[in-house]
Amino acid sequence: MKYILAFLIKFALTTGILWVTLGMIFNISFSNLLITSLILTAVAFAGDMLVLPKIGNIAAAVGDFALAYVGVWGIGSFLYDNLLSVDAAALITAFFVAISELVYHRYLRNFIFDQAGRDGNHVTPGNMQTEISEELYDDKDKDR
Repeated sequence: MKYILAFLIKFALTTGILWVTLGMIFNISFSNLLITSLILTAVAFAGDMLVLPKIGNIAAAVGDFALAYVGVWGIGSFLYDNLLSVDAAALITAFFVAISELVYHRYLRNFIFDQAGRDGNHVTPGNMQTEISEELYDDKDKDR
């Protein structure tokens, strides 16, 4: 149930941002906004569930920026009016999505994931270990 609630929060957040940026500024129809929002939310939510616990909040927000830009640009080139500058609309939307994702990721870390964002959970060069040892037996001892 907590994953459904998290998905619905993300969908409402994404739809609100798309409605403000694309609907109010660029006059995109609400049905096209819902289609775009549903696709972006589904892909980004799957990415958040898989990637966020491993790479952290900032890196996941950068990934969400790239996903939102490519998603709005790709979907917009098919659905939106040809007179619209899809690049500018995608850039503005992706910026606001990335800002909102920082807050949403904090919600996920606090209420959905158990250990995400905790110290020692991320793979960084500082927390990798190697093992160094010498051979226990010489070549002479192997013949015995």
